[in-house]
Formats: sequence, structure tokens, C-alpha cells
Amino acid sequence: MSSVRILPAAPTDKALVREFVELPFRIYRGNACWVPWLKGEVRSYLQKRHPFFERSEAEFFLARRDSALSPGSCPRMQTVGRLAVIENRPFNAYHGKKQASFYFFEAFNDREAASALFAAACEWAGKRGLDELVGPYGFSAFSGGGLLVEGFENRAAMTMMNYHLPYYRELVEGLGFRKEKDLYSACLEPASFRLPERVRRLAELALKRGSFRVPRFRSNREILKLAGKIAALYNGAFAGHDDFCPLTEKEVVQLARDLLRATYPSLIKLLFYKEELAGFLFAFPDLSSALQRARGNVNPLTLLDLLREKRSTDGLIFNGAGILPQYQNLGGNALLYYELERTVKGFGDGARFRQADLTQIAETTSLMLRDIGTLGGKFYKTHRIYRKVL
Repeated sequence: MSSVRILPAAPTDKALVREFVELPFRIYRGNACWVPWLKGEVRSYLQKRHPFFERSEAEFFLARRDSALSPGSCPRMQTVGRLAVIENRPFNAYHGKKQASFYFFEAFNDREAASALFAAACEWAGKRGLDELVGPYGFSAFSGGGLLVEGFENRAAMTMMNYHLPYYRELVEGLGFRKEKDLYSACLEPASFRLPERVRRLAELALKRGSFRVPRFRSNREILKLAGKIAALYNGAFAGHDDFCPLTEKEVVQLARDLLRATYPSLIKLLFYKEELAGFLFAFPDLSSALQRARGNVNPLTLLDLLREKRSTDGLIFNGAGILPQYQNLGGNALLYYELERTVKGFGDGARFRQADLTQIAETTSLMLRDIGTLGGKFYKTHRIYRKVL
């Protein structure tokens, strides 16, 4: 009989919720590349306090195994793995699918535990009439997707990018999951950034004509007031993508509040065409070092450290860029790259960044991948989305 037990981490069971939240700290102890989530953020999902759960559902599983402390002692249960399985109903309705996704997969190198976790996830999905399991996919477009398969020597870009140990790939593929697509991450250095003169001329001409403008925001409140328009922009810009899920205004407000805690209003670039919102580019100071020091905890000391890191970091992360199709041929695409250059090189702010990360660009977006290479970007990480038919 197997010594592995699978338990749902019920929102009301504080001990199991704590086990779910704490497990990665044991797995990655001493690892310089892993960046922990804030524990309160993970708990908010387990306790289903996020707007995501107004339209969708999820279950959170723990794998626990008997572990004897010493010869002759009584065994006790120790958590060796965890997994979230998600039914994103708006996604399925939009794409006409019956898909479940998985996320928050963490485990020691324990094939039996991993197998039991995914068996529980498949059973949960099957009972809901879902016919495939895909992932890792999170609860929003800004929580890192995919399983790290290349670039293990590089630190994660905050929690916008997953980090995994090399054996995770073997565990997942050993359970019959097959590649769905790869996501690439690239780094840009100001010294090697090459904005083609043709692109620069197009961008400057678009601004000179006066139809496009990129206002500089000075407060979070200014951005939150635009939540409804940002939701419409996001839904319009990504409607044709295979992983697109329409967002409500409430979800965008929650997402904006989460993101604005990690950045400055001046790093949020919104492109307007006349009075209509046409595109966006989101940048964030790299707070990875402070998040590692915080170890998931929020208190006055860690908050102060995060603020200091926010002001002093020489790293920058881009996670989110898009433009509505009708504005792409009017100079909008060129203007996005123009603003990317201005942000990386610190124009207007006097700041100089040593490196900028562009996170997780799908292999299906061949034009963007080519453009990043033209700009001088170097691809250095690969995350993989997996799929399994149930």
C-alpha cells in the first residue's frame, strides 16, 4: 500500500493551508535563483478571496507521506508535494473548450507523490466534464506560466516568472504530459539596445502628428480610474491569442492594484490614439533580491527593504505589452518599441538600468521574437506549457 496520501487544503484548515504555502521554502532552501511569492498572496488564492473565483473554481491538493523520525519511532505525515487544479470557466466559454489547468506545482523528486497529485487533479477535472489538463497556467496573465526547462542558472524575474529544479520536467513528462508550446524570456542591456532608425522615425512621426500620445502618470489613482478602459484594451489586444481569457473590470482593478505595488506609475505606459486607449507597456523595478530576503513575509522591516530595493535596483522587468490591431499600421507598434527604449535607457527619469528582462514571449509570436532579436535582446530562458488528454 502506498504511503502517499492526497489531501485537499481546505480554506478553513489553517494547518494544511500553512503546509501548502510553506512547502517551496523547504524544496528551494539555499537556492539563489528561486524567488518566493509573498505568503499572503498564496493564501488569498487558497482562501478564494480573489475576484477570479467569482467566475471560476479551483482545488488545492497536498501530497503527504509517512516519515519516520528515527529507527523504531512512530511515523508522521510530512508534506512532499502540492498542486492546484483550476477550471477557468470564462476561458472555456470563449474558446469552446473543456480544459482544466494546473499551477503551483511543487514537489520533491518523488515520482509516486507527483503521480498521486496529478491523478487527483485529473479526477477533479473529470468530475466536472473537463477533458484535458494544461499548464502550468496561473490565475492571471501576470503570474508566471510554464515549467522552466532551460536557464536554471538564472534567477527568476520576481514572481512573474516561475522557477523550477531540473527534475520537475522529468516528473511531468513521465506522467504523459506533452509539449503544448514554449515561452521565451530575453534580456536587454542599454549599451546593446538597437532601435532601428526606421522604427524611431515612425514613432517620432506618429507623436509629431499629434494623434498618438503617451501621458506620464504621477499617481496610482490616475491609472485605477482607467481600469474599465484598460480591461477593454486588454480584451481587444489579445482576443486572437490561444491563451486569452477575457477579464472583467473588477479583475483588472485587482490586477492593477497588485502590479502598482511593485512599480511606479511613471513606468506604466498607456498609448492613446486621440481619446481612445490604443496600447500599453508595463515595466517594473526588479525587486527579486528584496523578495528573497523577505522570505514571503510582510512586516515593517521587509516593507522598508522592498521600498529601498525599488529605489535602488538596477534591474527592470517588462511583463505586458499590447496594441489594438487597428492602430498597428498607424505607428503604434513603432511607438511601443520607442517607449521600451526610453524606459530601458531611463529617459526622463535620470535612471540607468543595467539590464531589462522581457518575460515569457510565446513561440507562436514569431514577429515579436524577431523584433526582440533586432533590438539586441538575448534569449536566455525557456518555459514550457504542457498538455495531457484525460
